[in-house]
Amino acid sequence: MRIVVDTGGTFTDLVLEDDDGLLHLHKTPSRPDDPAGAVLDAVGVAASARETTPGALLSQVEIFVYGTTIATNAVLENTTARSALLTTQGHPDILVMREAGRMGLGRFDWTIPYPDPLVPRDLTFEVPERIDHAGAILTPLNEAAVVDMLADLPGRDVEAIAVSLIWSTANPEHELAVGRLIERHLPGLPYTLSHQINPSLREYRRASASALDASLKPLMSVYLDELEARLREAGLAGRLLMVTSKGALLDAGAVAAAPIHALRSGPAMAPAAGRHYARDETGEGNAIVIDVGGTTCDVSLVSGDRMAWTRESWVGQPYIGHMTGFPSLDIRSIGSGGGSLARVDRGGLLHVGPRSAGAVPGPACYGLGGDGATVTDAALVLGYLDAEAPFAHGRPLDLEAARDVISWHVATPLGIKTEEAAAAIMAVLTEDMVSIVDQCAVGEGLDPAAATLVAGGGAAGINAVAIAARLGSPRTIFPDTGAALSAAGGHIAELSAEHSDIHVIHCGAFDLEGANTVLNTLIARCESFSADAGHDAQEVTTTLFAEARYTGQIWEIEIPLRQSAFRSDEDVEQFRADFDARHEALFAHSDPDSDIEIIAWHARVACRLRDKPIGLVAGGSDDGTMEQRRSVFFSGTGWHDVPVARLSSLEPEQRVVGPAIVEAAFTTIVVDPGMVAERSLSGSLVVEPSSA
Repeated sequence: MRIVVDTGGTFTDLVLEDDDGLLHLHKTPSRPDDPAGAVLDAVGVAASARETTPGALLSQVEIFVYGTTIATNAVLENTTARSALLTTQGHPDILVMREAGRMGLGRFDWTIPYPDPLVPRDLTFEVPERIDHAGAILTPLNEAAVVDMLADLPGRDVEAIAVSLIWSTANPEHELAVGRLIERHLPGLPYTLSHQINPSLREYRRASASALDASLKPLMSVYLDELEARLREAGLAGRLLMVTSKGALLDAGAVAAAPIHALRSGPAMAPAAGRHYARDETGEGNAIVIDVGGTTCDVSLVSGDRMAWTRESWVGQPYIGHMTGFPSLDIRSIGSGGGSLARVDRGGLLHVGPRSAGAVPGPACYGLGGDGATVTDAALVLGYLDAEAPFAHGRPLDLEAARDVISWHVATPLGIKTEEAAAAIMAVLTEDMVSIVDQCAVGEGLDPAAATLVAGGGAAGINAVAIAARLGSPRTIFPDTGAALSAAGGHIAELSAEHSDIHVIHCGAFDLEGANTVLNTLIARCESFSADAGHDAQEVTTTLFAEARYTGQIWEIEIPLRQSAFRSDEDVEQFRADFDARHEALFAHSDPDSDIEIIAWHARVACRLRDKPIGLVAGGSDDGTMEQRRSVFFSGTGWHDVPVARLSSLEPEQRVVGPAIVEAAFTTIVVDPGMVAERSLSGSLVVEPSSA
């Protein structure tokens, strides 16, 4: 038996896989003041549904997977540990200057404040030392000066230390020496060495990664220790794994030791699940994956069966927040979810999000004190949701409360009817989501009209079909696990780690021996990981790739390697051809006559912990009829009396012609006019234009 828990800003999702391979979905409200308690709440709900105790349930669990936004929220809310930064003398402003000053911000818009560094300038210390790009020591490390700096830190209430010295990736000797001094003079104080956490050529990214990691260590080590202790006390006997920003798994202890892995952990499981369902339904690899919860909409892409990656992941608003500089799945998030608040500004423009009603008090229709107009309130007014069915907190939704807040906050300021105001909220929400998908698709070189939209999350069903229509996407897939898509992805996520090294090689004068030495070292580290952490693996794969660029360029792109070693000039020419093709796909041009330089080498090891796909959601007790009907409002055509079906009631290949409503576990799917939905053999609902 396996359990995956995904704690979001509004709900905590739990997906249990029983011994028969069937999935059971459960949702409970998140508890920002006690996230571990929310996990145990979800376990309690799952146990109650199986008519057993939490202890008896947990005793049968072999693997418990956990994804959370705690680390991300700590950075966004500035509640991380008070940290110091030790950097090379003469370079104290690395976190202030970043990579290009106000890059990404309006150059002449001085109303945008300059972003604050993660570590304040008065806690940044200059270490007398210098190493050059080749690893040669230009200025020996002044250990006495470092000891004096360390002696000053307790009086400044420093709780963690980040160490990022210039060119430590070429020679880590000085960083290692500083680490030994910290252990000797400040024993027990958490610290991070930049060359270990993120061996990147770019100084800002390496310094930012080390500062983020160090500042999270006190918080995450305490929280994960508490979570594991409470789960063990409750009866968990199996292995506790954490989801990383790469959409992979690591032991909870490994994440506590390097908590930067936990940043953006929550949404990182959805891309793997989306790829699985798209491939299962269409046999094709191109997919747009949206995961819409109560607070945010997370968007990721799968291109040619490859999930989009980035080393420019930001915590917070791009260019304003903090760059991890760390390899992670490229997931873009906007504040558009079921709890997003709608408002009309003084200019008469309607906005939806990014502020959210959250889990407490939630939308007005929950009857828990919310007084803002949310997307969920609009969905209820439009008839998408059933006001009579128990919803959040086990009580029916309050239609009158929803109408009142939509009228007060949107309809009256705009001078339109309440249902038109609700439809306008949906239209703005859809356009915001289409905009973020377009941004992702342009960056990855993917045509949305050639990709399947996979929609997950509790709030995705209300407008995903409309999003697909705007994008020109040929179909929308709603997996039967869709309301907990990210948590479902945790069941097929792999135990994985990535190892990297900097070694510059030009293809025009290729160093075969140097390249193969680096690759052999990385492969050995992957083998060590698979033998240790991956001892339970069903299968182990190692993927090699390089970061390369045309000589003279600033930015690199990742190119998978076809072999584990370069044995001849033909191998080098094949790499050149692969680079040119990838450059052409991304930027619509290539330059085969230019030399190519490889900057960094990477090896990613993946240990598969299961030998079967995601199972089906256990069916309910529905009678399979579609006699229920509901009045639903569609913009431009008004009110329609439409059929309402249960997803679990539909037989394989049974069709539902829009306009219609399909209700599933914890979500409602709106099938717009002109669309037709069909239950697939794998349990998903596939929606396409009726002409198809």
